[in-house]
Amino acid sequence: MTKKRIAVIGGGMSGLTSVKCCLDEGLEPVCFERSDDIGGLWRFQEKPEEGRASIYKSVIINTSKEMMCFSDYPIPAHFPNFMHNSEILEYFRMYAKEFDLLKYIRLKTTVCSVKKQPDFSTSGQWEVVTESEGKKEVNVFDGVMVCSGHHTNAHLPLENFPGIEKFKGQYFHSRDYKNPDCFTGKRVIVIGIGNSGGDLAVEISHTAKQVFLSTRRGAWIMNRVGDFGYPFDVFLNSRFKYFLQKTFGQSLINAYMEKRMNERFNHAMYSLKPKHRFLSQHPTVNDNLPNRIISGRVKVKGNVKEFTETAAIFEDGSREDNIDAVIFATGYSFAFPFLGDSVKVVKNRVSLYKKVFPPNLEKPTLAMIGLIQPLGAIMPISELQARWVTQVFKGLKTLPSQSEMMREITEVQRQIDTRYVESQRHTIQGDYMDVMEELAELLGVKPNLLSIAFTDPKLALQLFLGPCTPIQYRLQGPGKWAGARNALLTTDERIRKPLMTREVEGSGPIISTTLVKLMLAVVLFAIIITYVLP
Repeated sequence: MTKKRIAVIGGGMSGLTSVKCCLDEGLEPVCFERSDDIGGLWRFQEKPEEGRASIYKSVIINTSKEMMCFSDYPIPAHFPNFMHNSEILEYFRMYAKEFDLLKYIRLKTTVCSVKKQPDFSTSGQWEVVTESEGKKEVNVFDGVMVCSGHHTNAHLPLENFPGIEKFKGQYFHSRDYKNPDCFTGKRVIVIGIGNSGGDLAVEISHTAKQVFLSTRRGAWIMNRVGDFGYPFDVFLNSRFKYFLQKTFGQSLINAYMEKRMNERFNHAMYSLKPKHRFLSQHPTVNDNLPNRIISGRVKVKGNVKEFTETAAIFEDGSREDNIDAVIFATGYSFAFPFLGDSVKVVKNRVSLYKKVFPPNLEKPTLAMIGLIQPLGAIMPISELQARWVTQVFKGLKTLPSQSEMMREITEVQRQIDTRYVESQRHTIQGDYMDVMEELAELLGVKPNLLSIAFTDPKLALQLFLGPCTPIQYRLQGPGKWAGARNALLTTDERIRKPLMTREVEGSGPIISTTLVKLMLAVVLFAIIITYVLP
């Protein structure tokens, strides 16, 4: 039987794992990457390329290595817990080499259009037109996986900032920022307090005369370093914490998290306290912003009302003169013009079942991979999406009816609108644990904690109390990996390895053997309550 041919659009993180998932399922992938190398967002270049994501030289990821690794290829123990962009790219290259993915990737090849074949209602096939070195090529594929990301098109709402056209200083989107050298001795305004805005304000403040961080709503600031010095997301994303969150609801979680963040520093005193609750906006992860504020190098301001030739006037009536530069860290918009009417995007809103499948197609042979803004790591979500999609392409998994999919899409959108403040950045939100558990259930790889508790209690303890890492979804079901159990039980070793660079006393694990036994009894009881009793 002829293998189904699958077009994978984009050679970044989502594209790489999609190629691998196709190979795992016996499909024949062809990956099209418009640039001259793999890596997508995480491949730094001095000059931004048209149609490609762009990052600044100093970017360090804000999800830890154990939470962001591909599920059957843990990040090496000696890598730092929060990696520089160059180390992330190195890991992607290792992954591509380990699974021999490069030979399926066509570099310097742009996808011009993806159109249904005339017999699509029966064949589900797509005509894909590509261009490379001025030559166009037409191929027919049995399925298409779009992995081109959503950090490509800069959202620059200049119409919201009257007077910017007469401002004599420099202004640009954060996408074009690379390093702080050109801001030495200058007075700079950074507009936007997302992760990019916070990072840029901190970095530029080391060379600039003064940095002003302008925000409409404020933000809750999280720290990479969590309890006992462990990565914060390792503590936040466990099945035990997930159980507590579902039990006590958003209101108590908001109160708890806001209390913890205000214990680190008083957000109101630092002019950062937002108008919304913790779970109502994508939080900002920044270790150094409070330090730059308390030292006066960064001053937090409200929204800019208007610009003059040399000044900014804020909504509270205050004014800052002699401004040399303005950086708009105002996010991104996304669109997929090569897909035509198959996937419509309006103000960053798109109708997709499970954030993956367009519901209006006669055949489920088009999938969007990684089109999500998770509270947590995106890499493992893209991987689970790709594992599920390839099974759908093969006919091993099926989708509900169009009406059922539309009902769910509408309900999910209602939940997003209810929970989050209105913003283009919140249209594709998802919580890491919710999304991973849901996809795992669809795929049939969600760990059965009850059975594991009786057959392997040590592993059950790790699954319930430890971080819900991607490796958990390789224990059972399709794509089971023989090394998963050992990788899970050595999670703590990999976290500690890059930190313990000098011998010191009292450097053992934070949980004693006696406490482990006590916790094990509690875990077994909790698992029975959670998974057995109604």
